[in-house]
Amino acid sequence: MKFSITIDRDEDAVWIAECPSIPGCVSQGATRNEAVANAREAIALCLEVRAERGMPLTVETAQVEVTV
Repeated sequence: MKFSITIDRDEDAVWIAECPSIPGCVSQGATRNEAVANAREAIALCLEVRAERGMPLTVETAQVEVTV
């Protein structure tokens, strides 16, 4: 399965990776690559827990256009 993630740096220069289609699925790393690798592991674990609990594996995400 493929998932989109967001990647950003916080105020302490830690890389944060989040999977918007899985609520609460967030990870981090000292480097961008580490954060992405940790996100892969977090996604797998989140999917496992959600399946065990009978929860939907993902939630719907969508893109919207905003004029600024």
